[in-house]
Amino acid sequence: MADHKGTAGKSGMNVDTALVRELAEMLGETGLTEIEVEDGERKIRVSRGGGVAMAAPAMPMMTSAPAAAPAAAAPAPEAPAAADTAGAIKSPMVGTVYLAPEPGAADFVKVGDSVKEGQTLVIVEAMKVMNPIAADKSGMVKAILVENAQPVEFDQPLIVIG
Repeated sequence: MADHKGTAGKSGMNVDTALVRELAEMLGETGLTEIEVEDGERKIRVSRGGGVAMAAPAMPMMTSAPAAAPAAAAPAPEAPAAADTAGAIKSPMVGTVYLAPEPGAADFVKVGDSVKEGQTLVIVEAMKVMNPIAADKSGMVKAILVENAQPVEFDQPLIVIG
């Protein structure tokens, strides 16, 4: 039957196979181990070695519980760094961050630089699209929290402006 290709098991839940393939491709491009997206009542997680998991918001993912335990121990060393990220510009998407407009060029900004609201700070490449990330306020660059060509997560702090 050709029409079972777009469904998952007996639940009848429609699976957007193109989205799953796109997310899997994104894993390879970014070097990430897991990507999770939510769209209304649908949640799709693609991870290396783990396959694809889907659930409605009312049903928590059981596979995420074991991962939460080791992660709970990790924030202790990161707690001081969290205080340093107050007012940080965060990544609006999953992708790869670039500090310069092109290879070999000078970085957009350096620690200590004065920036104006709307000034490009970094570029985040997502799905082969270069997305400039601009300052949301004027100030001085206090810290650059990422390295060039580093994979970044959604909402990850990139640059602190004070």
